[in-house]
Amino acid sequence: MIRGWGTIDIDYRATVDRNGTINIPTIGSVVLAGVKAGNAENVIRAAVAKLYKGVTISVNFGQLRAITVYVVGQASRPGTYTVSSLSTLVTALFASGGPNANGSMRRVQVKRNGKVAAELDLYSFIAKGDKSADIKLLDGDTIYIPPAGGFVALVGKVNSPAIYELKSGKETVESMLDFAGGLPVVADPRRAFLERIDPNKNRPRSVEEFALSGEGLKRSLKTGDVLSVTSITPDFSNAVVLRGNVDQPVRAPFKQGMRISDLIPSREYLITRDSIKRQNNTVAPGNDEKDTTEDANKIAARIGGLIDAINWDYAVVERVNRSDLSVQLVPFNLGNVFANPNGPDNLLLQPGDTVTIFSQSDVAVPMNKRQVFVRVEGEVKVPGVYQMTASDTLQTLIAKAGGPTSNAYMFGTAFYREEVRKEQQANLKRAADRLEAQLRSEESTQAANLRALSGTDAAAAAAQLETERKIAQERLVRFRNLQPSGRIAFGLDPNDRSFAHLPQVTLKNGDRLVVPSKPAFVHVFGAVNVEASPLWKPNTRVNDYLKVAGTAVDADIDNVFVLRVDGTVVSSDSQGWFFGKIGGVEIMPGDTIVVPEKFDRQTAWSKFTQGAREWTQILANFGLGAAAVKTLRD
Repeated sequence: MIRGWGTIDIDYRATVDRNGTINIPTIGSVVLAGVKAGNAENVIRAAVAKLYKGVTISVNFGQLRAITVYVVGQASRPGTYTVSSLSTLVTALFASGGPNANGSMRRVQVKRNGKVAAELDLYSFIAKGDKSADIKLLDGDTIYIPPAGGFVALVGKVNSPAIYELKSGKETVESMLDFAGGLPVVADPRRAFLERIDPNKNRPRSVEEFALSGEGLKRSLKTGDVLSVTSITPDFSNAVVLRGNVDQPVRAPFKQGMRISDLIPSREYLITRDSIKRQNNTVAPGNDEKDTTEDANKIAARIGGLIDAINWDYAVVERVNRSDLSVQLVPFNLGNVFANPNGPDNLLLQPGDTVTIFSQSDVAVPMNKRQVFVRVEGEVKVPGVYQMTASDTLQTLIAKAGGPTSNAYMFGTAFYREEVRKEQQANLKRAADRLEAQLRSEESTQAANLRALSGTDAAAAAAQLETERKIAQERLVRFRNLQPSGRIAFGLDPNDRSFAHLPQVTLKNGDRLVVPSKPAFVHVFGAVNVEASPLWKPNTRVNDYLKVAGTAVDADIDNVFVLRVDGTVVSSDSQGWFFGKIGGVEIMPGDTIVVPEKFDRQTAWSKFTQGAREWTQILANFGLGAAAVKTLRD
């Protein structure tokens, strides 16, 4: 389709005849035989320019004549293919699916009139884009894909590890590596291993080692060869490593005469990224930025934790003796490196040394060298977070906070410690595991009993068992979700009013002391008619509050227990009351009276939780309060 404009207008659809010629009115014949499709416009433009000047020519192809070619040999889809008359060997191969698993990619041939018109190496085309052997197909051409001549494998540190086809017996290591994209920078050209099979030998397998340079690259390959290229060793010949409680772990170049102070020029290099993150994430109180984690409790808990405390007394150099591959530890005092740079602790380093800096949590330091930040809240004159020493006690802390206020309720004083909370959590998990084992054993026993029943009795018993199982599983889940508080119960005399009588407990970092005001209520819940919080009155007993709340029909009066406001538990067994009665126990402000239910059926859950003795153990070991008991009961 030829269009021209300028000194003459042309709009003509020409047809190429059998001789490869077109005829354009007023222009004449133009020979296109042997002209590539992309050059047709230039040939026509030159023919028009012979007669007319200043004409712009545009040539597009309309309908192309189809030709038939044959794909045979080791092809994925051999057969007859109708393709465009402009098709080449490469386009026909893509259309037919190329060689199959046994076909050669190195010697694809075009046969025309009984002769080989072209032979294409697809490796050269795919790896290098070389289409010099690609030819235009003619009607009746045959594409023949012969069997592959042999294979070698390139493995290890090559850019494209794979199995490659050999074209001839002249293929070398260098030529195959070239097709594989060469070697990555981590490959070790000094060591390559060639595994070879020679079926004519008694022991046909052998391996050779050589360098990938000079004669090594010129070595010829045979079918079945496996060439393995190793990686360079990751060892650094001139480096020292700094790691641990540091700003940035680094691998630094070694310099002659290098010391610890060259690797750690200042103390600021020991501020970890986590420490900096904690400092950057500290939002000042009153900031307009809304953050649900900035409540008062968590802000106070973060006080004193901006910097990871460093172990200044001990750091270590790990040094490898390459003659016998032993490791030597060279400890040094990190604090002395900065205090006295000319002292013996500023060690001379050697290539390959690894310097490790520890925090106080990595290697525990003596108590008198630890930072101790303790929180005191409630009824003291100046609540806050105070920096203490390891020898300080609760009395020291209260004195530092200005002493108690007139509203302070010593009996209800609560003391929390993180390591106690973790121990309580571990005990809780063990108890939950024991309970789960009991539940499974109980279910197995009851399931066995069901097999002795029949008819409606069996169905009713199975339904009852399933109901009990679901209830027990739900309570087990709630039991596992309980969170111990880490509270340490002091067991104080309820009538003692002096804070000087608090235990002489030495303080640890993260401790928390809460001095409450005197509560006005007593709490009663469980198997009572009305769960209530009546006003506390002096000299009142358990029975006085049970009369107010009223006990239910299924109340287990013999196993009533009291959760003291100080975190202890009072029960009939623990107090040794006459005939196990607890009704005469005096109640203090803030105490909670728990009335358990009687269990008609003995399930694994009821066996685990029935009676004051078991509840006392649970509450005392796990530091749980009334809210936890209520969660389990509900």
